Amino acid sequence: MDAPRLPHRRLGEWEAQARATRVSSPARHDVAFALTLAVGMALLGGCTETSRGTIDAMRLAWKSSTQLKPTAEQVAAEPYYQLRATLAQGDAVLILGNVMGTREYWYGKDGVVLVLQHGRVVQTIGLPQNLDGSRVAGNADPFAQGLQARDDASYERMDDWSPGYRYNVPVHAELKRGDETSIDILGVSRPVVQFTEKVSSRKAGYHASNRYWVDPTDGFVWMSEQEFMPGVTVKLVELRPYRKAMP
Repeated sequence: MDAPRLPHRRLGEWEAQARATRVSSPARHDVAFALTLAVGMALLGGCTETSRGTIDAMRLAWKSSTQLKPTAEQVAAEPYYQLRATLAQGDAVLILGNVMGTREYWYGKDGVVLVLQHGRVVQTIGLPQNLDGSRVAGNADPFAQGLQARDDASYERMDDWSPGYRYNVPVHAELKRGDETSIDILGVSRPVVQFTEKVSSRKAGYHASNRYWVDPTDGFVWMSEQEFMPGVTVKLVELRPYRKAMP
């Protein structure tokens, strides 16, 4: 199944309309999940009267944020790649909207877009604070090379943070391999290796610790907790992954 693609000239239109994943009570988990996907499908299909109505209905229905509990049946019922993201703003199921080279563009609530590259967040759009870009120096990206074959690794990158015009911030990262374990995603046990990443920037006075749960066969990141810029953390879980080779 090829990833659905969005025409580049319409990205701004979709970002402006992607408003969606708040639920007013725990009893609405199923409705929340369905409506979250409905927004993703509206985005992928273009803006019609029906999609506008769906988005408006979401704005009225969701007054506060609560944790979503997607089921395997709900995920399987929709023909889209799906990623669960938990931010301070709330819990959401994101839909894959575009793939450009090794970059995946995941669309979610309130106009938020997360861009992943080999499982690492390299850009965000629509958050109060955004990672405008993240570039690994040279060809030394251990995520691209595959963490599964490594014990430890380090790399240098340059990050752009906004607001504040904090561009070309040098960041040092060190990855250390942990124990082999397993994680449960939608009732399926996934064998993984946990990696801990320590990131720091002396220039910015920044320190953080991230975690990645990596498939031992090919380095695919099934789950992660990433502070991708100072004070902004996301937890990601692959529900229906975009993956060229499934085990």
